[in-house]
Amino acid sequence: MLSTTKKSKIFILDTNVILHDHTCIYQFQDNDIILPITVLEELDKFKRGNDLINYQAREFTRLLDEIVGDELFNGGKQLGKGLGKLRIETGKPFSDVLKESFREDIPDHRILAIADYTSKAYPKRKTILVSKDINLRMKAKSLGIQAEDYKTDQVKDESILDKTVSTFDNFRDDLIEVLYNQGSISTDEVKPGFIPEANECFIFKGTSSSALARYDLKSNRIYRIEKKPAYGIKPRNAEQTFSLNMLMNPDIKLVALTGKAGTGKTLLALAAAIEQNRLYEQVLLARPIVALSNRDLGYLPGDANEKISPYMQPLYDNLAVIKHSFNPRSNEYQLIEDMQKEERLNITPLAYIRGRSLSNAFFIIDEAQNLTPHEIKTIITRAGEGTKMVFTGDLQQIDSPYLDMKSNGLAYMTDKMRNQDIFAHINLVKGERSYLAELASNLL
Repeated sequence: MLSTTKKSKIFILDTNVILHDHTCIYQFQDNDIILPITVLEELDKFKRGNDLINYQAREFTRLLDEIVGDELFNGGKQLGKGLGKLRIETGKPFSDVLKESFREDIPDHRILAIADYTSKAYPKRKTILVSKDINLRMKAKSLGIQAEDYKTDQVKDESILDKTVSTFDNFRDDLIEVLYNQGSISTDEVKPGFIPEANECFIFKGTSSSALARYDLKSNRIYRIEKKPAYGIKPRNAEQTFSLNMLMNPDIKLVALTGKAGTGKTLLALAAAIEQNRLYEQVLLARPIVALSNRDLGYLPGDANEKISPYMQPLYDNLAVIKHSFNPRSNEYQLIEDMQKEERLNITPLAYIRGRSLSNAFFIIDEAQNLTPHEIKTIITRAGEGTKMVFTGDLQQIDSPYLDMKSNGLAYMTDKMRNQDIFAHINLVKGERSYLAELASNLL
């Protein structure tokens, strides 16, 4: 049984928290955790399947089995030194207020009934419902039950996600000349005691000239960046130039490209991958499948390939843009055709990648803002020797109902990996798809 006098809190977990992070039960310090039996019921529905969400459900079930073993679990179980107790709470009757407010007997309302019962059974302790579902949190608060999001892996400072490049106006022309003649300058020449972040990018503007540059952590110097195309795709602005430089640098193993639709994130990554086809045995493009209106893929007609084809179409569109920049009879066009035939260039759902070890591959993960932090970790840990990973996404266009600007995997990775010498992040600002697309993105 849980203590009635202990001052630590009692956290009640919703199913979506476990599907977001199967290790979540170890993130609540010395506070006690209640797992509604309804949650186990819901997890059982997610155990089968190849998606990362199914993996989370299976891993949590295994974890729970290891914790409990052959013992009875109705009294709760200590999670470890410095941690609280984990207990499964069986179903509780709906209070009169719950009956009047919610006539439907659904899992969410059963969880609310347990939260309501717990808050009354332990009046001296604070009971908090933890859920990624905003509506469930609102329902709880309307009943006087404290509720909050799962905050363990949320980004604390959102400003780092908007950071694009640093611009120095009225910069010394003689230093810009040194950049052009010698290729680099020291950080102290920019200003005494100046310490940039790893792979931070700069626009230096003088009175008569300007230069683009990037800081290299290993040499502790700032190097000029030239505007170079990649497989027929020419950078149209400074951010795209920086992006291609990082994508073409084999020493930078992990790249995050963020920005609104039409800024060229996926196109640049794909062009850079094909340009470097001799460095990598395989180019992989993948994206998570977030079904429309949360409908399962089974809703769509056809076999497995026909079901996933609509979700992969944006990747094929980007490939078509690159192919159509060349004559169909050219060697460049033929190379792409050959890479596809030989399966050296693959477009696939992300679920098909999990479990593989990827060596000497250029791996592009599109729409990464729809991944959880744990899913991002699972993907990156697939990287073998010689593999480069590129995550692209628009942090303003999150399709998953349980993720937001602070909790999605792309933001989490950008926050945790910053200032590592093998990681680079560029936030692309200017849309280059068309004037119409840029206008709609800004005004609508």
